[in-house]
Amino acid sequence: MSNVPSELRYAKSHEWLKLESDGTATVGITDYAQNSLGDITYVQLPKVGAVLKAGETFGVVESVKAASDLYAPVAGTVVAVNPALNTAPETVNSAPFGDGWMMKLKLSNAADAAALLDAAGYAKLVS
Repeated sequence: MSNVPSELRYAKSHEWLKLESDGTATVGITDYAQNSLGDITYVQLPKVGAVLKAGETFGVVESVKAASDLYAPVAGTVVAVNPALNTAPETVNSAPFGDGWMMKLKLSNAADAAALLDAAGYAKLVS
């Protein structure tokens, strides 16, 4: 069983979203996703300032098994990306919900996060 933190929201495409107190949201991929991909060797992230639509591809993660597109769980503007992943992409494997975060978004509509799966819904999806 994958680790599914209860305070996060989840996309069916295996990205997680954490609403921050400053109105932004942190995005990464789930424990289930990193485990399915295997050892991650490269992460391509968007540029700061990019405007994303919900469901739009925002990057690519490559592993020893495959390359997989990353999808924005909500619409918003990229305000930060995780620079550590350029030199240590394996951080996504070791800490998918911590230091392996991928980007921070300023949400176009904060209510969009409520449309994502809660932990129970996501756990059911991947079980």
